[in-house]
Amino acid sequence: MSSSSNVSGPWSEQLAGAFEILLGRPLAGFDANAVYATFFGGDLVNELGFTRDSIWMNPAVLHGAEPVVWDCPVFDLEEPLLEFDASRSVFEFDKAGLPPEFEADLAAACFSGRLVLGDDLAPLLARHDLSASDLRGTWTVCYPRLVSDGTLLDAMRVATALGTGPESLLPFAAEAAEEWREALADRTSPELFAHLSFFCTEGEEGLMYLRTERSGGDLLADEGCTLIANWEEGQGQVEFAVVQVGELLAAPRPS
Repeated sequence: MSSSSNVSGPWSEQLAGAFEILLGRPLAGFDANAVYATFFGGDLVNELGFTRDSIWMNPAVLHGAEPVVWDCPVFDLEEPLLEFDASRSVFEFDKAGLPPEFEADLAAACFSGRLVLGDDLAPLLARHDLSASDLRGTWTVCYPRLVSDGTLLDAMRVATALGTGPESLLPFAAEAAEEWREALADRTSPELFAHLSFFCTEGEEGLMYLRTERSGGDLLADEGCTLIANWEEGQGQVEFAVVQVGELLAAPRPS
């Protein structure tokens, strides 16, 4: 298991033990040299227009110099707010009606079809005004990626809204589904058990843990991504998907 640059010591060990229960095997059984990421999805982020918000079209944001923070309380709590890495998020442009000059530059930047990473989109902002009438509304962030360090441990951590220490545990009161209740209770502290129970419910409250199943079908499988773990809200409003990313989407981990 590659160690995370964001968590260490006893907290890292607690998280690793809990995540191994959810994954059904040791973290060491996964490719330690691969890059892992958590993508956020669901109806809510699209209904509120966040995936087309102009906040994404900032050169510093697209280069990853600063995160995109969504001021929407996904967990009905003031904190934590979700933080996204725009540089490694996937953007998609409409198939028709783009200005020819922009079309040519976009084609050179895309890694597949009309899909482009934020970091590769950033240089286009120096030559094209994406707020102009002929480009406004032609793009969406189809796969927003949460900030993490590229390890599986850290991807699982951000997918379950955990921070870099036990002070980040949230006061959730949701009840875990029976298949997870005993296993998690036996291997985690009461506080971590209560937190993770929110991510292992039957779906009436909290999130359902679906392992490698996903109601939306494959997630960038054609681009070499492999789904590792998936959580969905019962009404399809929220989704957290942990994937091993393909080479087209991978980038060196932060040093």
